Amino acid sequence: MGIFEAIILGLTQGITEFIPVSSSGHLEIVEKLLGGGADSFHLFLELINIGTLLALLIFFRKRIWGILVDVFQKKNYRLALNILITSIPAGIIGFLLSGFIEDQPFFSSMYTVAIAMGVVGVLMIIVDKLPQMSRLKNENELTKSRALIIGLAQTFALIPGVSRSGSTIVAGRLVGMNSESAAEYSFLASVPIMCGVVLKSLISSSSRAYIADNLGMLLLSNAVAFVSGMVAIGFIMKVLKKSDNLKYFGYYRVCLALIVLILVLLA
Repeated sequence: MGIFEAIILGLTQGITEFIPVSSSGHLEIVEKLLGGGADSFHLFLELINIGTLLALLIFFRKRIWGILVDVFQKKNYRLALNILITSIPAGIIGFLLSGFIEDQPFFSSMYTVAIAMGVVGVLMIIVDKLPQMSRLKNENELTKSRALIIGLAQTFALIPGVSRSGSTIVAGRLVGMNSESAAEYSFLASVPIMCGVVLKSLISSSSRAYIADNLGMLLLSNAVAFVSGMVAIGFIMKVLKKSDNLKYFGYYRVCLALIVLILVLLA
């Protein structure tokens, strides 16, 4: 792994992890462009989640601390419980099927990435045009059943091209949240999942050996992912203060999906 590749992968991870355009889909595309595909390449991608996790924890540090204080002081369990409920479906499915998903060509196919990109992009455009049937003031008003719906939507992010933030923001909008609240809840609910991904990447002896051999490039890529991730979170939270801005990410996804499909068909 060279300096150029480490920087490109860090930028891709940091920007697309939080903007609802699919980090996994973009990383698959970048991987093909960089000629990756080895197991070590995939391990590198898993380990640069550390940078984006740190960006998430630092950006929302006051919000996360407030939730923890409420729980420890037994003031309000509601939001913490909803975040746990949202995290469970993707956590269980990801844990049980991670090996199967990694071994299936379907999940690394550019056709899969393009179709998932396009389908979710169309959903974003449609959802942005729909009137909200029931409007929730913020994520604190979310019911357990609606939190579960968002969690079930998050499981589709295991398919490259879907996007964890994209699927949860769309689901949040459908259950009555505005785009800004749906985005914030999406990021808060992704903390347990991202912690699990990072922990899984660090506990194996092969991962520790890989880190020791590639420490410099991993530090560089994670630093780039951290900085770009902080910028991306600030950007998306600002943009989604207007509920009808979600469609622009949908248009981007549809255009990228068409470009990928054309290039794959012509290859």
